[in-house]
Amino acid sequence: MFFGEYQYKVDEKGRLPLPPKFRREMRDGVILTKGIEKCVDVYPLSEWKRLGDTLAAKVVTPANVRRLNRAIFGSAFGASFDGQGRITLPFPLRTYAEIGDTVVVVGANARVELWNEELWRSEAASAEEQVVQIIESLGAQ
Repeated sequence: MFFGEYQYKVDEKGRLPLPPKFRREMRDGVILTKGIEKCVDVYPLSEWKRLGDTLAAKVVTPANVRRLNRAIFGSAFGASFDGQGRITLPFPLRTYAEIGDTVVVVGANARVELWNEELWRSEAASAEEQVVQIIESLGAQ
């Protein structure tokens, strides 16, 4: 399980560290892909395989399966940690998520998200408002 929020610098080659406690669970490598919101999702290999198995088991029309597989797997890149605990964030994903020289690393349960700092602040504020509404609605029942 990944949790917490961290801010790191991205070097000129697109390399960034991940928190040491995250690296332990990702020691076999990671898969990076476009997130639904404008971020980059980072999956440990074991979780990526589980996602693939889940999608393969879904009962949907063949056209929808092909589209979903293209969207998720077509934008994916494999990565491993270098000797300094860094991964390289591919240019297409950096561009998609608008990540410049800093990145916010956010634990999101079974995966990690990489965010542009400004986009993350906006997302976090929006999520905070929604969480309060959800909690309040649960208390009213």
